[in-house]
Amino acid sequence: MSQIAKIYVGYDTREDIAWQVCKHSVERHKSRDVEIYPLKQGSLRELGLYTRPIDANATTEFSLTRFLTPYLAAHDGWSVFVDCDFLFTKDIYQLLDNLDPSKAVYVVQHDYSPSQTIKMDGKQQSTYPRKNWSSFIVFNGSHESVKALTPSVVNAETPAFLHRFSWIPDDDMIGALDLEWNFLEGEYPKPDQVPAAIHYTNGGPWFEDWQNVDFADLWLAERDRYLSVANAAE
Repeated sequence: MSQIAKIYVGYDTREDIAWQVCKHSVERHKSRDVEIYPLKQGSLRELGLYTRPIDANATTEFSLTRFLTPYLAAHDGWSVFVDCDFLFTKDIYQLLDNLDPSKAVYVVQHDYSPSQTIKMDGKQQSTYPRKNWSSFIVFNGSHESVKALTPSVVNAETPAFLHRFSWIPDDDMIGALDLEWNFLEGEYPKPDQVPAAIHYTNGGPWFEDWQNVDFADLWLAERDRYLSVANAAE
């Protein structure tokens, strides 16, 4: 991949520190330049790109705005969406440089039932087919199925249609990533090796009740690095 990677991180006003730490972890491990943007629902509404009614039951503010990623990236290369509750420990280009251009998207194809009924700050945990596939998506901007994922589709189709990748007509077009690129903390046994991308899907140490999760120390260390840089810049 010769072009600069464009990465869009889901932004929730309740979790600004999670977005900041996720961004910092990507930048700290990158081998080449990256462009990283917060996917803010308010900004997308102001631009007229996101017009769905407010969903009071949505777990996050970026539940459906994530599917605008390839439209926002506006190029034929690969673009990335990632939830804000991720911590990267490896270079994102280790992943992006080795993808098959015949695939529409790449995701970690989880097959599990959530261990928790309540997540993060008291939100109800939901269960559905292909759960958490959409928490980390690499989109192929040159693929016809991705080009067809326009704002009109994102604003009109059901959440199930979007999150289950029903907009991709052939399952063979969905590439499979190794589990280490979307390791669901608390849903899988803690591995001996630190995953490339740790996903604190049930809640991370930025929440008071989630201080003792696996790899909490890594997230807290990254937070401290970010704060040190941010404070020095003031």
